Amino acid sequence: MATLYPSLEDMKGHQILQAQAAAGVRTPATTVVTEKPKLVSGTGNAAPPMLYPNLAELENYMGLALSSEEIQKNLLPEGSTALTPAGPAPGQLVAPLSGNNAGLRRAEIKPGVREIHLCKDERGKTGLQLKNVDQGIFVQLVKANSPAALVGLRFGDQILQIDGKNCTGWSSDKAQRVLKKASPEKIVMVVRDRPFQRTVTVHKDSTGHVGVVVKKGKIVSLAKDSSAARNGLLTHHYICEVNGQNVIGMKDKQLTEVLAGAGNVVTLTIIPAVIYEHMVKRLSAGLVKSAMDHSIPDL
Repeated sequence: MATLYPSLEDMKGHQILQAQAAAGVRTPATTVVTEKPKLVSGTGNAAPPMLYPNLAELENYMGLALSSEEIQKNLLPEGSTALTPAGPAPGQLVAPLSGNNAGLRRAEIKPGVREIHLCKDERGKTGLQLKNVDQGIFVQLVKANSPAALVGLRFGDQILQIDGKNCTGWSSDKAQRVLKKASPEKIVMVVRDRPFQRTVTVHKDSTGHVGVVVKKGKIVSLAKDSSAARNGLLTHHYICEVNGQNVIGMKDKQLTEVLAGAGNVVTLTIIPAVIYEHMVKRLSAGLVKSAMDHSIPDL
């Protein structure tokens, strides 16, 4: 299985580090995997193996403002000693530039399905609005501070079952009726994470930009040779989340502020415009702006 990277910058950076290691130059032992690797203690007084020299060469890599100290921190787990790294397992995420980024983890779209238990508030509401798309039922709106927000439901999640009943083929109205009639104490749902969406991790350049132009939440253009362009962001897509935080319904100025405060590594969750526009059809723009849950998810 091929090695996986959060971004093209991480892949290229790792390749440079591997090439330097192969050249035999010596530097303190490190590992680039985001999770602590399997390690084997050194024996006797033998000098530890030395990998990944000349990190300073990456400081101006691909137009990014990188710090050798920051890269070293990403490479070397805190509190580790001189040990022999076993290397990343096949398919494990390798991130010498992104590191163990919290936004990357918050934005993760997990495969498979999960079961959640939902209740209603004192007014008998779940804070959830559902929409039929292509014979499936999807989350159209999650209200802030609602039971739906508290259990981690997000815009675009697919609801497969409600209280053991398959949702395939239901209309939006039927889905809402089933929710309304469900027990206030416990509603069992089976959910698939956001099947129409995907995440793209990008890196800010030395001016603090990722190279994307957004109007009313939609990506309208990409800067040439920017991180956004390199990593496959596309126009005619809407930004749903920034580092896992829902930004749907935000004004462009608010979205710009969220991006500015998102750190140097930013994970964007995007959805094709044709699907997004169908999902929010007949949904009041005012309701989205005033009610949508824009909180930062827990890890």
